[in-house]
Amino acid sequence: MIRTALLSVSDKNDIVEFAQSLHQLGVKLISTGGTAKLLAEKGIPVTEVSTLTGFPEMLDGRVKTLHPKVHGGLLARRDSKEHMAAIKEHGIEAIDLLVINLYPFTEAITKSDCSFEDAIENIDIGGPAMLRAAAKNHQDVTVLVSPSDYSAVLDEMRNNQNTVSYANNLAYAKKVFVHTAQYDGAIANYLSSLNERHDHSKRNPYPQTLHLAFERVQEMRYGENPHQSAAFYRDIKAPAGSLAHYSQLQGKELSFNNIADADAAWECVKSMTDQQAACVIIKHANPCGVAIANTVLEAYQKALQTDPTSAFGGIIALNRECDEACAQAVAKQFVEVLIAPHFSEAAKTIFASKKNVRLLQILLPKGTSSLNQYDLKRVGGGLLVQSSDSKNVLPNELKVVTKRQPTPTELTDLIFAWRVAKFVKSNAIVYCANGMTLGVGAGQMSRIDSARIASIKAEHAGLSLKGSAVASDAFFPFRDGLDIVVAAGASSVIQPGGSMRDDEVIEAANEHGITMLFTNTRHFRH
Repeated sequence: MIRTALLSVSDKNDIVEFAQSLHQLGVKLISTGGTAKLLAEKGIPVTEVSTLTGFPEMLDGRVKTLHPKVHGGLLARRDSKEHMAAIKEHGIEAIDLLVINLYPFTEAITKSDCSFEDAIENIDIGGPAMLRAAAKNHQDVTVLVSPSDYSAVLDEMRNNQNTVSYANNLAYAKKVFVHTAQYDGAIANYLSSLNERHDHSKRNPYPQTLHLAFERVQEMRYGENPHQSAAFYRDIKAPAGSLAHYSQLQGKELSFNNIADADAAWECVKSMTDQQAACVIIKHANPCGVAIANTVLEAYQKALQTDPTSAFGGIIALNRECDEACAQAVAKQFVEVLIAPHFSEAAKTIFASKKNVRLLQILLPKGTSSLNQYDLKRVGGGLLVQSSDSKNVLPNELKVVTKRQPTPTELTDLIFAWRVAKFVKSNAIVYCANGMTLGVGAGQMSRIDSARIASIKAEHAGLSLKGSAVASDAFFPFRDGLDIVVAAGASSVIQPGGSMRDDEVIEAANEHGITMLFTNTRHFRH
């Protein structure tokens, strides 16, 4: 039964209402510093921790709860006669409810003007110690780190004579250990990121030790293959607009491959939010059709033309609301997952009869970065960590290296092709025209093979490559690759440049009378 509670929070949201309700339930309230002052100002009876311990807060508040009368009250097992006799002998009162949230260390270090001294002062010592003590003794103590749990605890106390069940206490204790682990991880990341021994203002984006925190969203029937087990975890710092924030409106449970392909589709279509309505169709992590148009229906229809065979059973992403017209068209094909920022009610009704189609809604808040801080790749016994490939080359960054300048239409097609190539597995060759992909060559060991495959795909789809724009995710090491795309019908090419034989490739482009642009940016994707 909860008779005594200790409240000490940096996040004051809802704490006054919570404390008032505890007081009405007959719970004695103990508190520290700012929290105690706030409750007293609101007329809520509260005992200062310094009164409980007989010692004032010391060392600028660094020492206030590190005392046997606090930790003894939290750690004493109620079912142990020895424990209860010991706290009675030393005049220690049992603490049944602990409500703590820690100094805002993470918030502090994200401020541009945060000094090393400010960061150090925002490392909480007493808070984690109390939390871990209470969580360890969860069979007897209820411990909360989030205001979101206040109402549930109050409801249970009202319905159960001020008692919280063991199952719920254990659940709250789990939250505590997750919370303190993340807190300590953030401190370790910060301290091990400091570059200079004496200049703490410089921080390395790659700390000496890297602590990451992910929470399990779901376990899966199997992984990439049926003999592999799997689960999906969400980064606790997952940015708004990322796949991890999806809401599934209908359909079967997402599989491992569904999530991997859905992420590829969503990241690609997100890169075109500054364009018209866009549609991306993904199969086995590669775009098999991408298009922009005035409406999502037109964008979908154009994207589907690129490779209708591969689109069968694919993943589709839209950067605008899926309306009734688009839903009617998509519903005619076999699609595993359809992603959009919104679905109209009419669209939802159309898909309701196709219960296996997974509809994912992901909001795209304006002005919010939706890129992960780190791009991670697991290797044997280690982890490769890099920044996200967020580079979108702007028109004024392009360099025309041939005698012929691009026409306005060619320039538009080249920029679109370059956007798409970024999301195609290397080696990547992408033919585009009129705001749609015509042929995609992906994942080949030879760039020549990717060029040939892309033209073959276009031919099979009945699409002409005459006058098309071609993007290559990395430079053409020899002129042979360029000769192939021009022979297929390309009249303009965009590539990073940077090869030892750039002059040879430029000369070949001039021989063919095409225009070629260098981006000075490579987009390998393995």
